[in-house]
Amino acid sequence: MSYFSEKELSCQHCGAYKFDPDFLLRLNLIRQECGFAFPVTSAYRCPDHPIEAAKKAPGAHSSGKAIDIGVTGDKAITLLSVALRHGIKRIGVNQKGSARFIHLDVDDSLPSPAIWSY
Repeated sequence: MSYFSEKELSCQHCGAYKFDPDFLLRLNLIRQECGFAFPVTSAYRCPDHPIEAAKKAPGAHSSGKAIDIGVTGDKAITLLSVALRHGIKRIGVNQKGSARFIHLDVDDSLPSPAIWSY
């Protein structure tokens, strides 16, 4: 069973679906354990996606091994706790302003473990 649709994991710029299947399996386990919906704010991004194109080198989203989940408060804390138990070692946190989210990724080509804020 998947809690995520292909559409919500596809590139919002071009529509391509290149989300990593192993990461998707892990996300489904995390989602099941959390017990609440994960509003996906960003998943796979093609290298031409404006956010990726503005970078010196494409980031974890362009590998299909990253997701941003729109959660706040106690749900954000639960998500972080469960993600860590499931071996997620790269985490970004944006919990200010109106576009709050937690970034999770498993891109082994980038420094790990890592945590950052936006």
